[in-house]
Amino acid sequence: MCAPDSRGRSRHGLLLVTAVVVLLGSFIAVLAPAASAASPAVASPASANPAVASRAAAAVVCTSKSHPAVAAALARDIQAARSGRSSTVAVWVDDPGAGITCSLSGSSHFDSASIVKVTILGAVLRKALDQHRYLTSTEAAQLRAMITRSDNNAASALWAKLGRSYLQHFLNLAGMRQTVLGPGGYWGLTQVTAHDETLLLRLLLTGNTVLSNNSRAYALGLMAQVISSQRWGVPAGAPRSVTVHVKNGWLPRATHGWRINSIGGFTWSNGWYSIVVLSMDNPTMSYGITTVEAIARVIHRNLNPSVKTVIAPSAPNPAWGTPDELIPALPAIP
Repeated sequence: MCAPDSRGRSRHGLLLVTAVVVLLGSFIAVLAPAASAASPAVASPASANPAVASRAAAAVVCTSKSHPAVAAALARDIQAARSGRSSTVAVWVDDPGAGITCSLSGSSHFDSASIVKVTILGAVLRKALDQHRYLTSTEAAQLRAMITRSDNNAASALWAKLGRSYLQHFLNLAGMRQTVLGPGGYWGLTQVTAHDETLLLRLLLTGNTVLSNNSRAYALGLMAQVISSQRWGVPAGAPRSVTVHVKNGWLPRATHGWRINSIGGFTWSNGWYSIVVLSMDNPTMSYGITTVEAIARVIHRNLNPSVKTVIAPSAPNPAWGTPDELIPALPAIP
């Protein structure tokens, strides 16, 4: 008999789900390649898949040696959650404790909108480590504003202060080789992938040589204090017993509609998992949030089969529909 962990999930529950699904003949999990040695312990997609047309037809790939039927259920349920939606999405699920990984269009590029602010946060923290110093009071204030309430002026100031060379240096250290910095001061047009955002979350959630433990705790602390109106997205369906670390981005453009992106880590005393959902082709902000949360809810449900008390879907907020930032028409940029 396995005792439940501190988020209320038990490995017995996962094993029971595995047994039931196998008996029903629903084993559809697809084994994915092992983690790339060049990346910080995150499995890389089998191949890049950048074309929009390919994204629509892409399959959800989930793998787990210890819980193959849970992986099969995840693949099936993520596919069902996005069925019938106009949203083009990319997904990555990383649960090392359960040995479960899922990906959908993991190497496809999306405009980052404000989720790039977590990359800026990581770069500021790494630069302070390089210089053997604490954050300045100005940096600390700007980081808090940028993460907890998505302040754009703070993001622009830190982006300019870091400079493109150092930002690229941080991406290199983090192994985020698929990420392309936005042109000039347009940090919100940074091209990100679900794969690389998962690497970034792993950098914050587990020990590594890029960020110190204190730096990681500082970053996660800010992401746990995001204001309530911006805590939609991947937290939906999470157990209420976990600590949620989230950052979202929302940006409409003339082509491909609203970009609605949500990245999050979910921690408890002895473990964690992360979820990344990127999306575009959303007719409204609310539509995109509904798509992201539908996917997030089935992920949390499959990873936590015995949990009954979860975070409810987000209620519409008056702020929804207001772009996180305004980007003028840029003909040279898709």
